[in-house]
Amino acid sequence: MSNHVDPSRRQILRGALALGLAPGAQSAGALPESVLFYGTTAPLPTQIALTAGPLSLTFEPELAFIRHIRFGEREVLRGIYAAVRDRSWLTVAPRVSSVVTRTAGDSFELTFDVDCKQDDIDYFWKGRVTGSAAGVLRFEFDGVAKSSFLRNRIGFCVLHPIAECAGKPCSIETPDGKKHEGRFPDLISPNQPFQNMRAISHEAAPGVRAEVRFEGDIFEMEDQRNWTDASYKTYCTPLALPYPAPVEKGARVKQAVTLSVAAPGGQSRGRTQTRTEITLEAGTRINLPKIGVGWGADQGALSRIETARLRALGLSHLRVDLDSASPDMPQRLEQAAAAGLPLEIAVFLTDQAERELGGLAAACARLRPRVARWLIFHKGDITTGPERLRLARVKLAPVSGGAPIGGGTNQYFTELNRNRPAIDVMDTVSFSVNPQVHAFDNVSLVEALAGQAYAVQSAKSFCGSSPIAVSPVTLRPRFNPQASGPEMTKPGTLPSRIDPRQMSLFGAAWTLGSIRHLAESGAGSATYYEATGWGGLMERASGSPLPELFRSLPGGVVPLYHVLADVGEMGAAAEARPLLSSDPLIVEGLLLRSGSRARMLLANFGPGIRYVRVQKAELGRAVRIRSLNGRTALRAMQSPEDFRKDAGSLRTFSEPGFEIALLPFEVARIDAAKV
Repeated sequence: MSNHVDPSRRQILRGALALGLAPGAQSAGALPESVLFYGTTAPLPTQIALTAGPLSLTFEPELAFIRHIRFGEREVLRGIYAAVRDRSWLTVAPRVSSVVTRTAGDSFELTFDVDCKQDDIDYFWKGRVTGSAAGVLRFEFDGVAKSSFLRNRIGFCVLHPIAECAGKPCSIETPDGKKHEGRFPDLISPNQPFQNMRAISHEAAPGVRAEVRFEGDIFEMEDQRNWTDASYKTYCTPLALPYPAPVEKGARVKQAVTLSVAAPGGQSRGRTQTRTEITLEAGTRINLPKIGVGWGADQGALSRIETARLRALGLSHLRVDLDSASPDMPQRLEQAAAAGLPLEIAVFLTDQAERELGGLAAACARLRPRVARWLIFHKGDITTGPERLRLARVKLAPVSGGAPIGGGTNQYFTELNRNRPAIDVMDTVSFSVNPQVHAFDNVSLVEALAGQAYAVQSAKSFCGSSPIAVSPVTLRPRFNPQASGPEMTKPGTLPSRIDPRQMSLFGAAWTLGSIRHLAESGAGSATYYEATGWGGLMERASGSPLPELFRSLPGGVVPLYHVLADVGEMGAAAEARPLLSSDPLIVEGLLLRSGSRARMLLANFGPGIRYVRVQKAELGRAVRIRSLNGRTALRAMQSPEDFRKDAGSLRTFSEPGFEIALLPFEVARIDAAKV
């Protein structure tokens, strides 16, 4: 960012920095700035901006990842990268070295080395990326196995963006040179929309044709929205071939991907946008999903202060998972019910379902919990079978107080999409969400927010009028459905389900983005994270089990607690309106109304200061702004009750819109005010 700040923005910047943290400053207190921002002291990936004639793109050398290839403002490809995936579909983290960048005008060349080492896997590849002034981008992969191992995939993945491609026509070329016309799926395709591919082309902008050509293997496409990635992924090797496949030491793989853009005269060159614009989506009024949190697998009884803080959030429910065959099932139910919230009870049955449901019904008759909904699963089934639902209805309806009884899948939307249950016996349909099935960096997590909305919209297309319960939403997968064995956590490392961004400002911003997209899509309910612990909203008095890796504050809360509280304060009947952003990968937001109250929530997903012009704010001529950012986060975490009493600083303005500077990873609460 330039050091120059134009005069019209100096006052905004001074006011923001008075409340927040200047870039590069060290926050006061126990936690480094980067930990407050995104959970760790590791630096964020470097981003190198490049141009290839009319194309602009970003290269991240730490990940060997090409991102956001654009023709002007239009995204042509979301990304190109190469992956080594093990027998359980886990991606081996690349270690990139020897990066050399050469640029000349509107062309460039990159070369680099990549080591992929994990357990018995030792794989090395050389990468070369070139971009020409003619609008041709080429990525070459030359790899060799330094050990023998089993793999599910080695090679390129190419991501087409959803917003620009969904429902649009394309042309496919097969390895024998034949061409046929196709169309990117609008609703999420349960299976591969295209197979046996050598090339694919589509209209990237009016009159602009973009072709992607593959070399070195047979490629096919999957609809990654099945896992909430906001992209169509073209990959190798075809899934119809057996996997995991053996890789012998010394085996080589050579591949290449070439993107060519054919444009008429007067080609657009790069992006021209200089600031983020936020506008209301005209005429759209939506209902918020009923928001709840989870009761963790290792959750014990809540303390008095934990109970008070949980109840202060204005939540609609608390999800508790009950293993119906476990002897501690009644105790877990009793402890969760003591929190004082209606329960979303997820029941996991075995083949002794009738006996187990009878025992659960007896426990409910004794404890009389308030039930928000039942989610019925069977340990051996991918999705809930109709016979399980009918039996559950007979056993549980008398002790449920009329609560809906549904099911679906405890796994991802793809399991629901590929194994569609008998909807006519379900009062509600459920699936879980997390953004890290395929990618793990901040930018990819933000991209996946839009994928949540597509999953709900597609579920509604075959679930009729049954409400969609997105449950739970977590930052990391709770388990690996494709794992070949139980997870083994190495001493001194975080379990795979734990993400240090849970306790960061990024986690708060991401949570707001998730609520915004699930609301826009019409989700009936959404269950987030857990109540306490390092997968939760509040840290236990004992603190983090690994405080050097997960640096939460003992007895405090995490920043995303305040996002849920800001939404919950408006009431379950609040009207919501999503905000349209000119760059939703940078800033997004939501406007809430409840009676005479109006509240806008804005999230900055990245490390830079963002100047946001809010058009048609509909908040009146005076607002109070309370910032959750690098300067205020420690207070918000240590003393959440005091932080929540802060009404924010008063600002008045003469026009319906206003401009605000959002500091790195900030969540701003903007309330309509009276003067």
